[in-house]
Amino acid sequence: MRAAHTVYTAALRTLLVGYAPFALARRRRLHLRERLGRYRAGPPPRPCGWVHAVSVGETMAAVPLIEGLRRRFPDLPVTITTVTDTGAGIARDRLGGLATHRYFPLDLPGAVERAIDAIQPRFLVVLETELWPNLFRALARRGVPVVVVNGRISDRSFRRYRWLGTLMRQLLDPISALAMQSAEDARRAIALGAAPERVFVTGNLKTELASDPAGGTTMWQRLLGLDAERPLWIAGSTHRGEEEAVLDAHARARQQVRALELLLDPRHPERVPEVERVIRSRGLASVRRSELPTRRDGDAVIVLDTIGELAQLYGVADVVFVGGSLVPVGGHNMLEPALRRKPVLFGPHTSNFRDAADALLGADAGAVVRDATELGDALVGLLEDPARRARMGSAGHAAVVARQGAVSETLDVIARVCGSRA
Repeated sequence: MRAAHTVYTAALRTLLVGYAPFALARRRRLHLRERLGRYRAGPPPRPCGWVHAVSVGETMAAVPLIEGLRRRFPDLPVTITTVTDTGAGIARDRLGGLATHRYFPLDLPGAVERAIDAIQPRFLVVLETELWPNLFRALARRGVPVVVVNGRISDRSFRRYRWLGTLMRQLLDPISALAMQSAEDARRAIALGAAPERVFVTGNLKTELASDPAGGTTMWQRLLGLDAERPLWIAGSTHRGEEEAVLDAHARARQQVRALELLLDPRHPERVPEVERVIRSRGLASVRRSELPTRRDGDAVIVLDTIGELAQLYGVADVVFVGGSLVPVGGHNMLEPALRRKPVLFGPHTSNFRDAADALLGADAGAVVRDATELGDALVGLLEDPARRARMGSAGHAAVVARQGAVSETLDVIARVCGSRA
């Protein structure tokens, strides 16, 4: 195992050296000082709970968890780390004085040791099966428990992890508990070498995201310059290869629903210029969310170029399509629109959210579409049948609410493992 750590660390250093010029050329902020565990000066460190959420989705899921930690352990400060700037923005906006934000250290021995010294964690909670060998090893030497929460193991990850064999079992060994989203995720964790007594099924934290503010729908309609009388559909978290299908479906639907509007959200904001070119190639106008509210062509496609707004924007839609599912990415979070009582369409590639997709399909709250034609036809069918939209929206909301309780179950696991240290 020591040899494996040495090889892993050397490979990571090589990758980082190769990546740095590329990142700088694309003007990406590296936050290198903090990523090396050299955090800015502040109050003298004192023991705290450490929660790690890599990016936006994980950070939003961490919000109710951190709120719960502060209620259960009111005297225990919380530090949240993220990798991305977008995750950092969500942490600062949503958590305010509840948690201190830091950037996650690179998984190099020196960086993780400095980060641990600065943060002084009594425990580490990691969202969604983020596995960091050097960090976990350093925490184990200090007797600091590590808990993986909202854990999931996709089909692709499971196949890759199985190739590691004994090394995978040794990587899981320092983890005190794994709180998995589903029974299948738990089975896979055990098959990879996790001790069965350390594996729990707690559900999906994303079923319990924070509620929208009162009057949110009216506010967003005003901010986007929308006409409440015109139908709107949202294509959320799309990937390369899906925007063309979305725009073709939009054109097909507008043949029968002439006033239909579209809000298109590329999963990666850096793709916004590329998506705008695709829209122009279809002879359509576009406007960025950051440019609104302004006077605009009512038929212009709204392109979401901001972070952390999509979930609330689902509230203004009549129908929602969730991307990453027409292409083999594995899908994205279809629970967010379902919680807002919206009928949900998605493609066949939903391995990352299999349980959520099955729940919505089983409740007749969602439908699978395989191409632009099916997407357009499903869209028209729903837009022309308000009663069916309402039934699907109510059924989806009920299906998600029935699965809530993940925050409480997860907090119970953390308290069981770390309670004496909190």
